[in-house]
Amino acid sequence: MNSLRVLWLLVLVLGFGGGLTVYGQAQAPEIAQQKQPLLLDMNMQIETTQAVNDMYNFKFARAERQFRWIKQDHPNHPLPYFLLGLSQWWKIVPNPHETKYDDRCLAYMDTATVLAEQMFDQDEEDPEAAFFLAAAHAFKGRLHSERRDFTKAASDGRLSLKYLEICKGKEDFSPELLFGDALYNYYAEWIKDNYPILRPLMIFFPNGDKSLGIKQLKTVANNAFYTRTEAQYFLMRILSEEQNDPREAFRIAEYLHKTFPDNAYFHRYYARQLYSRGKHRDAERVSLDIIAKIDSGMTGYEATSGRYAAFFLGQIYQMRTELTEAEKYYNKTIEYARSIDATESGYYHYSMLYLGEIAEKQDNPARAKEYYKLVKKEAKRSSRAHEKARDNLKSMRRGD
Repeated sequence: MNSLRVLWLLVLVLGFGGGLTVYGQAQAPEIAQQKQPLLLDMNMQIETTQAVNDMYNFKFARAERQFRWIKQDHPNHPLPYFLLGLSQWWKIVPNPHETKYDDRCLAYMDTATVLAEQMFDQDEEDPEAAFFLAAAHAFKGRLHSERRDFTKAASDGRLSLKYLEICKGKEDFSPELLFGDALYNYYAEWIKDNYPILRPLMIFFPNGDKSLGIKQLKTVANNAFYTRTEAQYFLMRILSEEQNDPREAFRIAEYLHKTFPDNAYFHRYYARQLYSRGKHRDAERVSLDIIAKIDSGMTGYEATSGRYAAFFLGQIYQMRTELTEAEKYYNKTIEYARSIDATESGYYHYSMLYLGEIAEKQDNPARAKEYYKLVKKEAKRSSRAHEKARDNLKSMRRGD
């Protein structure tokens, strides 16, 4: 796990688990007391279901049209602004280096916090207001940490923690409120276990409980409405990458892809799960679909997803000794990686390494040596790719 993600997780633990910019209005209006919390309004959930599904399926324009209708009906409530901000966030997820959605995402979340603060001013025990304040500050913190603005990220984290404390123990109000508690419980302990250097900082915060955090995430994934898919997203990653539960992680990945087939992030994660489980026929089909969607310019499908898919295809065809196809997709992996300046990744280095091995099999030692020398030049000396390229070059010299 890279240092940037660790810092984001620290922000998340501190939180949800400059001047104010308000998007869509010059001044936050006074808010009328809600007769019923909108978070619990079943009619609103029914009205919003298709739009939320469209958002996670990357049909953003259609989703946002509906969210704007909700904003017209409830201009003084944080819900529509939070959903519009969440829609901008998911435009960023497939490629976190993309910054063109940042300002709008932050502005919508700012508006959500302004309106939730007004609700909170009327009732400092209002769990609905606390939920939106915790959630909006958490997403702002996530984005600020991606942009390495850790001062703002930490500020949002502290504010989110303040409101998360109010949400705790009130999950009977709504399972949505359990989401932040679940993330805190899991990652507070995860950080202690994996980064001892941060333990002194964590003594100022409540202890977590990894097992409880996972259990709570499962409850949210099964029972919440607005945070259901977010909980499934975290569960999938935690179970796959940290808890060594590939069967359950695969089940969630498969469900998310089948439910939202045009979500580029879920699509590539499902391809990765298929490949790692040895389901190569399915991995081939799904990876080819990713490449086709990139080529057709579908929303969210870009070089990061292509780098994954092309590498899996290169591996699959190399294992079948379909070397021309393997060569094609390894070269595509290299092209995708270079286009997004991801030349420090294993996919990039191993693609060059395997192209060298293919060149050897095709009796082209000069070409093979070029690839191995590139790997030696560009990969870290401590990496397995660098070591393998060095060994292959030595072996070729002994055979000369």
